[in-house]
Amino acid sequence: MNLVKSTGTFGFYTIISRLLGYLRDVLIAIFLGTSFFADAFFVAFRIPNTFRRLFAEGTFNAAFVPSYTSELVKSKSKSNIFANEIFNLLFLSLFFLVLIAEIFMPFVVSLIAPGFIEDKEKVETAINLTRITFPFLMFVCLSSFFSAILNSHNKFAAASAAPIILNLVLIAILFFGKYLDDKIIYYLSYGVSIAGLLQLVFLYKFVNKFYSIKFNFKFRLNKKVKIFFKKLLPSIFSSGVTQINILVGTIIASFEAGAVSYLYYADRIYQINLAIAGIAIGVVILPQLSKHVYLKKKNKILQMQNKALELSMFLSLPASIALFVGSEEIISALFGYGSFNQDAVYNSARALYFFGLGLPAFAMIKVFSTFFFANHDTKTPFYISLISVTLNIFISIYYFESIGFIIIPIATTFSSWFNSFMLFIFLRKKNLFEFNNIFFIRFIKIVLVSFIMGIFFKYLILFFENRLIYDYSFKSFYLVLSVLLSFSFYITLSLFIKAFKYNEIKLKY
Repeated sequence: MNLVKSTGTFGFYTIISRLLGYLRDVLIAIFLGTSFFADAFFVAFRIPNTFRRLFAEGTFNAAFVPSYTSELVKSKSKSNIFANEIFNLLFLSLFFLVLIAEIFMPFVVSLIAPGFIEDKEKVETAINLTRITFPFLMFVCLSSFFSAILNSHNKFAAASAAPIILNLVLIAILFFGKYLDDKIIYYLSYGVSIAGLLQLVFLYKFVNKFYSIKFNFKFRLNKKVKIFFKKLLPSIFSSGVTQINILVGTIIASFEAGAVSYLYYADRIYQINLAIAGIAIGVVILPQLSKHVYLKKKNKILQMQNKALELSMFLSLPASIALFVGSEEIISALFGYGSFNQDAVYNSARALYFFGLGLPAFAMIKVFSTFFFANHDTKTPFYISLISVTLNIFISIYYFESIGFIIIPIATTFSSWFNSFMLFIFLRKKNLFEFNNIFFIRFIKIVLVSFIMGIFFKYLILFFENRLIYDYSFKSFYLVLSVLLSFSFYITLSLFIKAFKYNEIKLKY
């Protein structure tokens, strides 16, 4: 497998999806801003979207791929039997979960948005919208099962392209926003569930080459299936700890008007980079790394691990510095239109600033967790993530009353750095990872190039200062221009000092 090429394929479709997601969010910002309706829709969208990220962005892979790959190495028939047993159990579990949630939705909404309870209209709207969007949870989890099978066969394009469907459906609805008025949030909610079904059908057409569904609900829980489900819950929690922290933040932020929306828009920006620097790398390396672990090829394992971490830092560090120096200009240029006023820009930019400081940690969590998962260890990252989330909740609640919603991105970043350092310590303690000499040389070069790029990006922001102000109509053009110039500068300088080598695109692991 070619790590850089596969990550590039996964990243390419993911970037398209995120860019369409950005267009979707710009339209939402224009029509809803940070209003009552925006908060209600974001709460309704947060649950299925969080599960989409938890399952589709590597978490389901963490439990399924190592076990499925081990069966695949033995024979195709054994891997198909194992996959069918998992699918049938997953289908039934999700069906009843969605059914129960639909019945007890008032209770569910009160848990995720307790700050809405005092506003009857707001909480009723959130309940109705969440009931509409909740079936998406079942569709996206089953889609993740299909994606995991494709990833196990080193087929990453279809799985990474599938989320594009959701954004296309919602954008199509938003183009009619001015005709739908307040009803637009209901149309968007229906669009979420419809897109989930379309995504499931789309992926099945590709996975059918490797696996065919056989419904059989008269199954028995054999040892392999039991091991899988024992690994699934810890892997969901540990691999998706960043998303869980964001969900926790949403719950706490619901007590402050507009805060849910501020966090949502800030979250959208840094997730674009995280999708490649952490999620894509973790998803891509897991099948091959699991195979090397099963075959006990130590040199291949260490080579792949070091290259994955190096690539993660190469992608996340410059992005973190860019968010650090230009958070307000980025938010203003991307979302500062229509109902999204200057106060919304300022508050969302503050959140983005602190999320940006945690971006390398978010990426490392994804990569380090994958090292554990490839070794069939989901418990260690689970316990570390549990401590991390507890730390996040404690800091957020303790300081929320005194400094407001901004404590949420601060606490998320702090707890994520704690999480990443603890993962590294236990990897070393369990002798599952060690640095090679090449990594340290490359890392120093990456830090140097990222710092110089940050100075260059800041210079461009100051140079285009008058064209990046809130009231300027074409400010997004100058932001995109600044980003493209900075990225080109970063790549050119990296190649020049050999922080990255062109021939590595062809290397296989």
